[in-house]
Amino acid sequence: MEAARRAHEAVLHLLLNRPWAPRAAARPRPRASEVLTRHLLQRRLPHWTSFLVPYRAVRNDQFGRSHFNCPVPGANYHVLRTGCFPFVKYHCSRAPWSDLAAQDRLFTALKALNLGIPTLLYGLSSWSFARVTETVHTSYGPVKIYFLNKEEEGAIY
Repeated sequence: MEAARRAHEAVLHLLLNRPWAPRAAARPRPRASEVLTRHLLQRRLPHWTSFLVPYRAVRNDQFGRSHFNCPVPGANYHVLRTGCFPFVKYHCSRAPWSDLAAQDRLFTALKALNLGIPTLLYGLSSWSFARVTETVHTSYGPVKIYFLNKEEEGAIY
């Protein structure tokens, strides 16, 4: 898994950062897990949320994780996560902690078996339709996240 993570990071670096192009020094980026946690807290622990984070805005510290628990102060969330270039997609539902390891392995295997083609297509189509934005304030500064639909505060569904 470590070799796959390193190869994934190298490809993303080439695609997103274009190291051959002259530019200013890159600023430090927050971990994706920090953006996830801060978004949930900033939204005051919603029942659910679904959003996209640009790969170039975060350090991908959740590579290889597809379905997992995300404890935040005051709640626990079941998180479905997938890389869908040029984004990382999160779908979070507030729920009690449960063992999601088997589902995590299954979803990760399915993504590997289909070579990530459906997630790539989802990411590219999301690039066209994600127009609603929100700023998440992190320890490294603001990060803009995207939504396919405007979410109503306090909505259960």
